[in-house]
Amino acid sequence: MKKIAVIGASYLQLPLVKKAKEMGLEVHCFAWEEGAVCKTIADYFYPLSILEKEAILTICQDVQIDAITTIASDTTVLTVNYVAEKMGLVSNEDAYSAITTNKYLMRQCFTENGIPSPRYAQSRGEVPASINSFEYPLIVKPTDRSGSRGVEKVYAPGDVQQAITNACAESFQKEAIIEEYIGGREISVESLSYQGEHHILQLTDKVTTGEPHFVELEHHQPSTITGDLRDKVQEVVCRALTALHIKYGAAHSELKITDEGTIKVIEIGARMGGDFIGSDLVRLSTGYDFLEGVIQVALGHFTPPRQTIHRHAGVYFLSQETAWVKPIIENHNAYPEIVEAAITDTVLRPLTSSGERSGYFIYQADQTFQVNHT
Repeated sequence: MKKIAVIGASYLQLPLVKKAKEMGLEVHCFAWEEGAVCKTIADYFYPLSILEKEAILTICQDVQIDAITTIASDTTVLTVNYVAEKMGLVSNEDAYSAITTNKYLMRQCFTENGIPSPRYAQSRGEVPASINSFEYPLIVKPTDRSGSRGVEKVYAPGDVQQAITNACAESFQKEAIIEEYIGGREISVESLSYQGEHHILQLTDKVTTGEPHFVELEHHQPSTITGDLRDKVQEVVCRALTALHIKYGAAHSELKITDEGTIKVIEIGARMGGDFIGSDLVRLSTGYDFLEGVIQVALGHFTPPRQTIHRHAGVYFLSQETAWVKPIIENHNAYPEIVEAAITDTVLRPLTSSGERSGYFIYQADQTFQVNHT
């Protein structure tokens, strides 16, 4: 039986652990015990911080794992690449892990390689002089977090310092990045790479709370962008993946498209997108099992992806801003399009991060699932 290590054991990794078990693999899971919902599903669970690379490496060497991977978490990528490189397993090169997990280093990489992205500056707590020439509004966010934590839109110089302080407080490294705000529609691109060849699986339209925190409320596949613009988005993403030295595994690329049709890459995660995008929506809209593909890449057994269906799929999240979602979740059996629904918290909060959302429903349909909630 092949053995696979999964870094992380929260709800984010649950679909991956379940898929690995379904594929007949022996699963070894590493994470803090608090919130480790995968603990009872994995064959072996080790209560270690996902950042304890040396300790995890020692166990993986003793076990003689055949593969190591993760999904939906940037921090876990650091350990995956480190352990895989030390053991000669399939992964991206550890030397380039930082540029795929640190937004400032990523921006530098984009600048050096001609990838279109916003103007930016780094801060370790102070307001950098270089932003004096920036056009407002600005976006301030931690360099090393996801899920909209610490993200804020700033309209005036007098508000920048507090936004930086808030972002640094959320950052593991106590660093923030300040960027010129890019207006327009937001999309993401889901992809899978093997031996440096990039396969675009799907494009996703996004709806957020808007300013100041831009927490994601809806995801819909496929994106409504088509034709030359779709081709250009895919070309830009493939160039960006190559610039970041992403040669293996999933990637989740977030972009903005301005009203004039200008494409800007906001950030790229060298892992599957969260919010059910990779674990559910890609399969529901294309027929391709993205989770299985990620595991196959890690094992070094890869078959190029093939789209077998053309459906619409998406997810709506429950919050104070989307209170209308609650009765739909509660009566989801009345909607044949809904494939999964849950209320995870009875309290509906105004959102400042994705972790504050209170439920969701996932759909699959012949067109984008829309409910009149006015």
